[in-house]
Amino acid sequence: MKRLFFAGVALAILSGTAFAADLPQRPQVYTKAPAYVAPIAYNWTGFYLGINGGYGFGNSSFSGAPGTGNFDVNGGMVGGTLGYNWQAGQMVYGLETDIDWSNIRGSAACGAFSCETRNNYLGTARGRIGYAADRWLPYITGGLAYGDVEARVPGIGSASDTRVGWTVGGGLEYALAQNWTVKAEYLYVDLGKFDCGAACGGTPPDNVDFRSHVVRAGLNYKF
Repeated sequence: MKRLFFAGVALAILSGTAFAADLPQRPQVYTKAPAYVAPIAYNWTGFYLGINGGYGFGNSSFSGAPGTGNFDVNGGMVGGTLGYNWQAGQMVYGLETDIDWSNIRGSAACGAFSCETRNNYLGTARGRIGYAADRWLPYITGGLAYGDVEARVPGIGSASDTRVGWTVGGGLEYALAQNWTVKAEYLYVDLGKFDCGAACGGTPPDNVDFRSHVVRAGLNYKF
């Protein structure tokens, strides 16, 4: 009996296996992968308002009576910035203006006297062209520069003139968040020269010129 029982069990197992093998296979269900969504790159288009501050250093010279002097000028500066960017692809085109209080000054001996030059404010109106790499924006810039140049010969006299010259430079800007950006910038500024004349104690022309390198940082809010 035991032999018959085990033989029956074995036969049932073999029959079930064969029946299962004859059943149609379930089709495999494939799950479609979610569509790839590229991350949204930062967009630089828009108006912005900011503050800036830095350091200027350069050269000034007096030519003419009472003497000739060529000397270094340097000092700090701080001010405000207003601008607009328009992005087309990865190219960013912009207009920017700024005006800074300036303490760039210097002096040297001019013959028997002392010659001094001082810049009390400095502004620019420039175009910008940059290449956007998401949140990074390296750029070049150039345009008009303006500011006062004050010439003085202590004990004799002084004169000042609002000068309009030119500037060129470049920088790197980075978007911290959707509305805030920071930048580092270099500008070369040339305000030309003016005739200080008899106010500086000499016989005209007493030509005074002013040139400066500006290195500064800025914080902007984009609207």
